[in-house]
Amino acid sequence: MRAGDIMSERLFKVRPETSVADIAQTMVERQISAVPVVDAEDRVVGIITERDLMRRVEIGTAPGPAEADLTFSERTSRAAAYVKSHGTTAGEIMTPKVITVGRDTPLMEVADIMERWRIKRVPVVEDGRLVGIVSRLDLVRALCIQNLNQSRSPLGDEEIAAKLRAEIEREGWQLGPTSKISVFEGVVHLFGSIASVQEMKALLTAARALPGVRDVQNHLRIAEPRIEFV
Repeated sequence: MRAGDIMSERLFKVRPETSVADIAQTMVERQISAVPVVDAEDRVVGIITERDLMRRVEIGTAPGPAEADLTFSERTSRAAAYVKSHGTTAGEIMTPKVITVGRDTPLMEVADIMERWRIKRVPVVEDGRLVGIVSRLDLVRALCIQNLNQSRSPLGDEEIAAKLRAEIEREGWQLGPTSKISVFEGVVHLFGSIASVQEMKALLTAARALPGVRDVQNHLRIAEPRIEFV
């Protein structure tokens, strides 16, 4: 699946001149946690999240008085925080560096971006213009849709065995040379040995996740670690 498959197209966006009061009102009324900031051509120039509105002078959460003898870096940082807590328009308080994705961006890449940058949503752009937004909740919805689709199309025994062997090869799990996977009427039987408890748990997880699997019978043993003499 890709960003365009799950993105929300019902967008609430603001312009740089929109007042902070209007932004806060919109976020509360629409029950949203962020709004993109766009220019006259709908190009993303920033984003405002709940975090950008946490430290505000109106509610007494702005940073306190400066300490004496601040360094240049500390003064610069405080000045930026002052603008954030006292600014009256979107252009003043927004986060200007916005990470965006395209419609065709794979969900794996979207999830990687959110995790790497610790963000909860990513605007989707096309030809530089805002067309949607993907949030963490949209990824959860995609999981629900995928699980529903899988439940409607269970795999046959041979397909289950083939999928498991392919996953073992892809992940590099180390099974013993005499290990065997047998599937009968949706019940997976695992025989032989595997290198570690962690790999065994991962293999069991892979088996249980396949549509059509009714049960997993685990007969694997953990292989003894190989000692190499130098």
